[in-house]
Amino acid sequence: MTMISPLEPDLAAEREAAELAACLFNAFSDRSRMMLVQHLTRGEHRVVDLTSHLGLAQSTVSKHLSCLLDCGIVTVRAQGRSSFYALAHPEATAALLEAAETLLAASGNTIAACPTHRLDARA
Repeated sequence: MTMISPLEPDLAAEREAAELAACLFNAFSDRSRMMLVQHLTRGEHRVVDLTSHLGLAQSTVSKHLSCLLDCGIVTVRAQGRSSFYALAHPEATAALLEAAETLLAASGNTIAACPTHRLDARA
């Protein structure tokens, strides 16, 4: 009979929490999705408004909104023939964006030099 270490349930919970956090951060990892989220902090918008404000193609905006909707980051509200998108949890999202800005400032924006994540490495 195999004995289960008392630490294993904690490790499993930590792994599950890390996996969920990684999924959340993956939702924010695309530049276009990040722009959409940042713009939605100003309030709800239609796809046509977002394409105009952000200079993105309608198909790009729709694809990324669908991802954010599937992840529970945004909500959609139908009004007539229009769909209005908004942040599902505006206060929590604003706090996360503020924390990211704080961490970027504290690290001196060294992420820009990261060989894996810098902008020119993604192109």
